[in-house]
Amino acid sequence: MTHLTRAGFRPQVVEVEDLAPVRERYGVPFRLSSCHTGVVGGYVVEGHVPPADVRRLLMEKPKALGLVVPGMPIGSPGMETPQGDKEPYDTLLLLDRSGRTRVFARHV
Repeated sequence: MTHLTRAGFRPQVVEVEDLAPVRERYGVPFRLSSCHTGVVGGYVVEGHVPPADVRRLLMEKPKALGLVVPGMPIGSPGMETPQGDKEPYDTLLLLDRSGRTRVFARHV
């Protein structure tokens, strides 16, 4: 949330016991899930998606369900370490409810 706020977004937090129904509603398959699910501009944003990717999504407005960063990659927004460790990861564009994706952005 800190990264989004610093990037100029005004996120609202709604805590729920089980995100599975939320993910199902927005078409995020379990294999692409993470620990956070958000909605912005009619798109789902799943996981530790960098704010720059969210901004690009909103500018380009692709025909898709949203963006996903499966798992919790080290060094992604909110997953930084004191040592500055990072692992490469991709932000994926979730194309449809079947779980088809394509790479939207690469982070190294």
